[in-house]
Amino acid sequence: MALPKLKNATYETKLPSTGLPIHYRPFLVKEQKALMIAQESEDTKQLEAAFAQIIRDCVEEIDDPYKMPLFDAEYVFLKIRSKSVGEVVNLNLLCPDDNETYVEVEINLDDVNVQMNEDHTNIVELTDEIKLIMKYPCLGDMEGFDEMGEIKSLFHMIESCVHEIHDGEEIHHRIDMNSEELNTFIDSMSTQNFEKVSAFFETMPQLRHVVEVENPNTKVKNEIVIEGLESFFE
Repeated sequence: MALPKLKNATYETKLPSTGLPIHYRPFLVKEQKALMIAQESEDTKQLEAAFAQIIRDCVEEIDDPYKMPLFDAEYVFLKIRSKSVGEVVNLNLLCPDDNETYVEVEINLDDVNVQMNEDHTNIVELTDEIKLIMKYPCLGDMEGFDEMGEIKSLFHMIESCVHEIHDGEEIHHRIDMNSEELNTFIDSMSTQNFEKVSAFFETMPQLRHVVEVENPNTKVKNEIVIEGLESFFE
């Protein structure tokens, strides 16, 4: 006699980047086991693979998580996680007024969202004639990121996120550029140009939550910003 099949609830949310609805289910024991093994290994590639596989398995509309903007992927995973093992997490946060005292804070993951900066744009105007059209970093862009070092990682990210270069009416598509050409172009930027490109990354949407905690020793109230998916788990 065949064993019964368990049914899982389906939930709906909207992708922060597009506002389009997606439907997802909680992850199952087999998926949670794969995630726990990846976390235990402390191998970034293994963790990213488990992270992507859970999104692929649990979301009806997403076939390739590696092509999603990173903030979309983080948001979707957080939603899946909240419906899988609980909406509430407890974090020990360091009070910045003394950098010594930790306070336990309870956070409802349903209150955590991707924050949008009103002044943000993906168009970077380098000169009156030349501008960059940028795309957001994807999960696939993070491969090998931790092994490069801070400076190499920054330039790798810029290279990965250039979508088009407009020179007046002429448009250069990323698919038509090789890495050497693009890196030569990036190296030719002025300091002011580079600051404009950096501003794209500094102001782009990100998973972000602000909490206020009171240091029990100093009685000082601190506003603490929690950013990025890993910050919401201990």
